[in-house]
Amino acid sequence: MDSIYFWIIFNVFVVLLLILDLFVFHRKEHEVKIKEALLTSLFWILLALGFNTLIYFWEGEQPAMEFLTGYLIEKSLSVDNLFVFILIFNYFKVPLKYQHNLLFWGVFGALVLRAFFILVGVTLIAKFHFLIYILGAFLVYTGIKMAFSQESEVDPEHNPLVKWASKHMRITKTAVGGKFFTKIDGKWYATPLFLVLIMIESTDVVFAADSIPAILAISKDPFIVYTSNVFALLGLRALYFALAGIMQLFHYLHYGLSLILAFIGVKLLISDIYHIDMRYALIAVGAILAISVIASLLFPKKESKLPEPPAEEEH
Repeated sequence: MDSIYFWIIFNVFVVLLLILDLFVFHRKEHEVKIKEALLTSLFWILLALGFNTLIYFWEGEQPAMEFLTGYLIEKSLSVDNLFVFILIFNYFKVPLKYQHNLLFWGVFGALVLRAFFILVGVTLIAKFHFLIYILGAFLVYTGIKMAFSQESEVDPEHNPLVKWASKHMRITKTAVGGKFFTKIDGKWYATPLFLVLIMIESTDVVFAADSIPAILAISKDPFIVYTSNVFALLGLRALYFALAGIMQLFHYLHYGLSLILAFIGVKLLISDIYHIDMRYALIAVGAILAISVIASLLFPKKESKLPEPPAEEEH
């Protein structure tokens, strides 16, 4: 799928979806309820599966399985990372009605960054074959580190970009509606919501360090890697509002994801000696995710508590 027309058509389609989402379905800032979030999340999932079906009839079984595997991995990593968004919103006391707009622009920025990372990664791997061993070792290391890491922490005060913005920009003490910038006495000021956006974008760069290598290990086709990543990100906002209150239930998902990353890393490391069929890789990823979720529900964590939702006050 090297034709530039595929890329243009797909990105135009994505932009139209984002415009429809922002200016039609969410033109008025409001608190997203669970029912709305679940229906929207279902829409994005069905859209991704529909695109997956199109790839199957268009390009064949192998690319379709690569897309589905990459989509599952990115979607699962997104669930694990949603907890960080809760911590960020709580730290800045972001009202619920502004969170969707923040996540929208956060996802939009993430799409641009991911496209750059994917194109660079695919190009480097195509030119320097030995990089697959470095990539494989990195995924195994990341998987092991994730398995033994503590719960995610957020420290905005020590975030380099937030520190720079706080030092070099005029920032209002309170939010101004849902605006990122406002004009006061003829001078432009950033609002606290802009700092939140910086936090979201900078943390996505960290998230991409896990997810992009994992998907590059599944497929070398930049179009497959990019589209699977995009569809997972497009449903991220709805997934956040649908799962925000119950994410603590999936405490074993963290370990399942670490095992998946390690498995994909090993798959890369032995790729020149033994090729693991994509069917088995997809089954393995799906089975690990299913077992992680089922185990979480069967053996609930006794002391598991999410931060309280942000109060409806402007910071």
